[in-house]
Amino acid sequence: MRKIPNNGNLKMTKVAYPLGLFICLFIYVAYIKWHWASATQAFFSITEVASGARRGQQAHSPLGTASHGHEVFYGIMFDAGSTGTRVHIFQFARQPGETPTLTHETFKALKPGLSAYADDVEKVKEVFKASPFLVGDDCVSIMNGTDEGVSAWITVNFLTGSLKTPGRSSVGMLDLGGGSTQITFLPRVEDTLQTSPPGYLTSLQMFNQTYKLYSYSYLGLGLMSARLAILGGMEGKPAEDGKELVSPCLSPGFTGEWQHAEITYRISGQKAAVNLHELCASRVSEILRNKVHRTEEVKDVDFYAFSYYYDLAANVGLIDVEKGGSLVVGDFDIAAKYVCRTAETHPPGNPFLCMDLTYISLLLQEFGFPENKVLKLTRKINNVETSWALGAIFHYIDSLRREKNPAS
Repeated sequence: MRKIPNNGNLKMTKVAYPLGLFICLFIYVAYIKWHWASATQAFFSITEVASGARRGQQAHSPLGTASHGHEVFYGIMFDAGSTGTRVHIFQFARQPGETPTLTHETFKALKPGLSAYADDVEKVKEVFKASPFLVGDDCVSIMNGTDEGVSAWITVNFLTGSLKTPGRSSVGMLDLGGGSTQITFLPRVEDTLQTSPPGYLTSLQMFNQTYKLYSYSYLGLGLMSARLAILGGMEGKPAEDGKELVSPCLSPGFTGEWQHAEITYRISGQKAAVNLHELCASRVSEILRNKVHRTEEVKDVDFYAFSYYYDLAANVGLIDVEKGGSLVVGDFDIAAKYVCRTAETHPPGNPFLCMDLTYISLLLQEFGFPENKVLKLTRKINNVETSWALGAIFHYIDSLRREKNPAS
């Protein structure tokens, strides 16, 4: 019996806090006071990354300004997830009255970092209040899936130039994490606005414009949670009496163990499976039935897809592992059928590959994407990571600007 790794453990989320802590700091260089003695030791260890980036930058720019009269400022985002804390330090430059430009990004991952405080948000607030940074009252919170989707949409559209160029079409965003999946785009068709269910539309104000976005996060439909559902398990609960979970999406001769959310499950393939893909697709369709809202407009919007969409496509050679690439939705179905058909004679290194590819293929179809719809899969745009953190800090910067100048 084999013990199966999670195949993406860093993306796997715990049920107790599926989206982690969201902490944002905003720094105007001219106003920073470095009172290191008053900062707590817990904060010092994690903010030395930020301080190093700032001190290194001082040698190149006068305080608060850069060459050619640009205003220079920084934003720091602490993404405190279940497996560790990821620190993003963004440097911006801005001409008066213009949209900020990202000039540099520094990234650092720490374990466990602030994730150790996941059950005590107030403690995290105290740590940051004791820091030398400008910390707003709303800067520490548990981020929900819709906010993550909106922030990722801001990131992608900023990096592609859609937010800076009037009249330029925006792009949509698909993200497939471990516990949830998000879809976000800017509707242009009135029917989408009129027929969207409650909770699927959200207003976003950015840089003197208001966007009414279609954005929804499906908790429980992330890849790892979907695996468990397809296997017949329940989130957060061990199998009854240690019962083995049998699935038609696993090779008929396969037996092993799989750990999810700190619970180990015994799993095996269904015996005498004739058409693995057909049986698997039937099971996945049961899991997705009436779970996803379909929108016709997605056929006409350019979409970027991230996280497990990227990982699975790279794993089977649909895109370059490092550079990413473009594919059509039907490529996932073709890959799923091939992997499922050859799973018994040529077992893949990942025993879930047939299941995962089938799930992604049917999930995209449920969203309303036709087989010939082109998706762009990438980790970077213009050499900048496509993390939701950049969009979140941009949104926060803009909210500070509006507070300072309510009439603008």
